[in-house]
Amino acid sequence: MTGLAPAVPDTVIESGRFRWLAAAGAVVALALVYSQLQHIASFVTYDLLRLETGSRLALAIEFFVYEVPKVLLLLTGVVFAVGVLRSFFSPARARHLLAGRREFSGNMLAAVFGIATPFCSCSAVPLFIGFVTAGVPLGVTFSFLISAPMVNEVALVLLFGLFGWKVAALYLGTGLAIAIAAGWVIGRLRLEAHVEPWVWKIQSGEGMPEGAKSWAERVVEGRASVREIVGKVWLYVVIGIAVGAGIHGYVPTGLLASFMGRDVWWAVPVAVLLGVPMYSNAAGILPIVQALLGKGAALGTALAFMMSVIALSLPEMIILRKVLRPRLIATFVLVVATGILIVGYLFNAVL
Repeated sequence: MTGLAPAVPDTVIESGRFRWLAAAGAVVALALVYSQLQHIASFVTYDLLRLETGSRLALAIEFFVYEVPKVLLLLTGVVFAVGVLRSFFSPARARHLLAGRREFSGNMLAAVFGIATPFCSCSAVPLFIGFVTAGVPLGVTFSFLISAPMVNEVALVLLFGLFGWKVAALYLGTGLAIAIAAGWVIGRLRLEAHVEPWVWKIQSGEGMPEGAKSWAERVVEGRASVREIVGKVWLYVVIGIAVGAGIHGYVPTGLLASFMGRDVWWAVPVAVLLGVPMYSNAAGILPIVQALLGKGAALGTALAFMMSVIALSLPEMIILRKVLRPRLIATFVLVVATGILIVGYLFNAVL
């Protein structure tokens, strides 16, 4: 007979059902573990280790035991979800959509793309080259380069989990505003002559055509993202949480409040200056930010420190020097740092 779809073997159907049931079971199990983390941390600290309640060591150990699985569970979940979403979107498609766009609309679109696109210092050079050689204006490219590390899905989810939706929403809005405004300013300055000449000589290819993917393939990409990203950053997360635990348990509250508090006008610029030489990602720096806040640091000051670490790190500047001349790098740092300072003072004023 014609016009009838071929029958799907029962074994294929059962295999698909088993995979979805296994995935659902894993999600439920992880959710249960996540809901009991505080009890687990208390049990390990006070029942297993028998530490004295309220002692500095106990506070540090309880913080560490609670935060490590919490952050890694959040990180794994969001990386998997975004890995699936990214299967619908690629850097090649972003270049195609951004090429030819001018001024403000291009800056806004590039900043939004930056949120869902993987970016780190090691990928700064190829991403920059790919965008510029595809015809994306320099200012639009910088909106993407600023947004991608500063406002990423990991930071948003962790901020939501640690501080609530209001802080996450403010971070998203202000981070996008910095990326859009900074890119627009850099574009208006007409600094194309300060891109290394060899970059302009590269011809951007059209790339391979993208075919439709099944949901099974998208799930596989999500799992691959977890292996690649979580596999690279988990150690930084643990180190960051260990530093945060030390701050939480041993640093006196009054000490941090004295120079990172809301009423100290120079706290925000000092926090930005301290963050620039450091290198970390949002997952590694947020536990430290949480510990600073717990010891009396103002939210705007702590977030300014975090933004400077992930958006203006010295290693990233060194890598970008391969494609940008010093004047353009200095302009980039100055414009972004100004935006971060504004955000820091704004957060301190309204929260």
